[in-house]
Amino acid sequence: MLVLSKRMFLKTAAASAAVAAFAGPSRAEDKELSALFMSQAAYSDSDVKAMTDEFEKANPGVKVKLEFVAYDALYDKIVAAKAAGGAGYDVVLFDVIWPANFAENGVLVDVTSRLKDLNKASVFDGAWATVVYKDHYYGMPWILDTKYLFYNTEMLQKAGIAAPPKTWDELVSQAKTIQEKGIVKYPIVWSWSQAEAAICDYTTLVAAYKGAFFADGKPAFDKGGALEALKYMVATQKDGVTNPHSTEYLEEDVRKVFSAGDAAFALNWTYMYNMAQKPEESKVVGKVGMVPAPGVKGLTEASAVNGSMGLGVAAGSSKPDLAWKYILFMTSQPVQNKYAQLSLPIWKSSYTDPEVVKGQEAIIKAANTSIGLMTPRPMFPAYPELSTLLQAAIQKALAGKATPEDALAEAAQAAARLR
Repeated sequence: MLVLSKRMFLKTAAASAAVAAFAGPSRAEDKELSALFMSQAAYSDSDVKAMTDEFEKANPGVKVKLEFVAYDALYDKIVAAKAAGGAGYDVVLFDVIWPANFAENGVLVDVTSRLKDLNKASVFDGAWATVVYKDHYYGMPWILDTKYLFYNTEMLQKAGIAAPPKTWDELVSQAKTIQEKGIVKYPIVWSWSQAEAAICDYTTLVAAYKGAFFADGKPAFDKGGALEALKYMVATQKDGVTNPHSTEYLEEDVRKVFSAGDAAFALNWTYMYNMAQKPEESKVVGKVGMVPAPGVKGLTEASAVNGSMGLGVAAGSSKPDLAWKYILFMTSQPVQNKYAQLSLPIWKSSYTDPEVVKGQEAIIKAANTSIGLMTPRPMFPAYPELSTLLQAAIQKALAGKATPEDALAEAAQAAARLR
């Protein structure tokens, strides 16, 4: 019911601000921006504040008011601001799964014309997929990310395992070996809470099994590779190699379990690598390995989900020119290269820059494979409702309340009614 109310908000707030939004600021009092960011992963709050301080110093008189919310509150904040008439934010951080919804409902300013002089080929295609809908662009990509397989090198060594798994079946096999040797009770930890985090893990597996969410405009996730993906999730739980608390965990929980030395394997975003190397945050410093998420023998060599995010101009902003200037600064290559420790740049040439690569060789090596494989979650306006249906189906199957076949079939029937 919560997601449906969001869509009602959007539709009842249909006043168009597109024309007014492009009127540039001219008065001194118009030199203050309000920006909404996520406080969870990728760039830290302190990094965003430091970037913003640099922007303000380069633009005397300009002030940017920053607001940070948890990922799960980000969509609500953006939608509520639109429903209230759009006032409140000039710049917003948005997930790769929202452009269709936001474009259809006039939440973000179409910035296609502002990108005409930018060399788009210098940015990864997977990054551009974050901000585009029906050939129109609604911002600049900022966070380029996917999920990787992290592993405890010491645990693998103790188990006599020479190299991390390249397939999902190998992951289970290695996990059983580690478990049987008494090295750790539950070798694998996931973020399978009933939230978008579970959909990201699921999408990674769907990609590995070459599944599809839709085919010919109809739900297809109840068959083929998408069904096999959920079967795999359930099987790892029944086998006892998956931490049973995974159904309660988000990515930060996964990071903490892995960093505490209570897991041999974890699927998570890029930021976990450097966080797990900080003595004040981790007990596994110097024992962290990172590789692309595995593939399926005979089908794929690796797998990846597109977990990128973009910065856009809110449709209600009265300062779109200044907002865009701030976005270009935050997404610029020099700024991204400087703060590449928790989030890799969107710019291709950054991956050969010695200052970016230094100390992050494992990340860069994995990224060079994974970024080109990033699989999107379904891009359509009713994605929030679809995600809710899939989250519930996954939870039902993992809880043993329904078979994977029945859980996904029920969700597919409901998804067929979404528009």
